[in-house]
Amino acid sequence: DNGDTQCKTLEEALEYVKPTALIGLSTIYKAFNEQILTRMNELNQESRPIIFPLSNPKTKAECTFEEAMRFTNNRVLFASGTAFPEYTIPETGEVRVPGQGNNMYVFPPIGLGAKLAKPTSITDSLIFAVSKALSNTLNSDEIARGELYPRIERIRETSAQVAAAFVHQAVREGLAQDQFWIDLVNAHPASSATSPTPDGTYSQAVLDEVSKCMWAPAESVQQLIPTKL
Repeated sequence: DNGDTQCKTLEEALEYVKPTALIGLSTIYKAFNEQILTRMNELNQESRPIIFPLSNPKTKAECTFEEAMRFTNNRVLFASGTAFPEYTIPETGEVRVPGQGNNMYVFPPIGLGAKLAKPTSITDSLIFAVSKALSNTLNSDEIARGELYPRIERIRETSAQVAAAFVHQAVREGLAQDQFWIDLVNAHPASSATSPTPDGTYSQAVLDEVSKCMWAPAESVQQLIPTKL
């Protein structure tokens, strides 16, 4: 609540709020300019500044990954709406990969989980469980590289994990209507089944069954029609 204070510019808002994160949904190209990014870095010396220019396409993005890296001394936690290329830190030669905050990571597994468990509704806590599950999919290599999202090459693997977490949460909340999944989750609860808050966990048994239900594209017509008619 800004009370009686009226901020006319983003610069004024930064000085008043002193935020830890900037999320761009403005579609204003370069709204996060050098001054803004440098100031965000100065304001967040104890933790890394979070910069999410989510506007699409690239011509509407509030800043690029390269700019965010350069003007925060390579400290930024970054995710964008559009894809940006990797950035190589000149002084060290280290290659950093930008995160892309795209709904491809969660919309398909939410849809699959909903189709399987048939919940009566999709609650905020279900979405929170999905968010936690997605963050849990990062492997040790991705964490070591400071990446915020799993590599796109693993998206089928991570989608199955997120969908499994969705099914578990739907059963935990008493929303699921499909008896197969209710029985399976109750027989194979997640390790943290008694947790009071959604944590995105799931059992291996549920993950295995969810994986069997995922659609897989055929690599060739021969896979669909293995024998001649």
